Amino acid sequence: MPHHTFILNGKAVTAEVEDDVRLLWVLRDVLGVTGPKYGCGLGVCQACTSHINGKAFNPCSVPVKEIAPTDEITTIEGLPATVGKELHPMQEAWLDIDVVQCGYCQPGQIMTAVAKVRAAREAGREIDEADLDEIRNICRCGTYNRIREAIVAGARRMP
Repeated sequence: MPHHTFILNGKAVTAEVEDDVRLLWVLRDVLGVTGPKYGCGLGVCQACTSHINGKAFNPCSVPVKEIAPTDEITTIEGLPATVGKELHPMQEAWLDIDVVQCGYCQPGQIMTAVAKVRAAREAGREIDEADLDEIRNICRCGTYNRIREAIVAGARRMP
């Protein structure tokens, strides 16, 4: 069986799985990282959103064979380490604003929010309403107003 090596939350990992296994299942079932949630398996709901080399992506849609040994995968579990704190500023904002209702989509929502703020800053600006309108993560509980509020608050706190 093939071996697939990559960097997960700052540490090199190897998984022995077939090439066509989706990365989400490698993370959850093989490596025990359960923050990214399974929702649709098609990259539509975005409950599994994580980062690859700092950019948001949906591991439910990516076969593990497409992940290079040098690729850095960050899940919600590894997000705080990116700022050297117990919680990432976006997670802190989520708690302060009491965003969570059922909580299932929240790891993906937070990972998308962080990537969106980083992308705006790379473009030389702060996140705005148009950026928030582009976010397509699904929340079955409908906490979208609090999500938007938390993203703005978290962005203010992010280094």
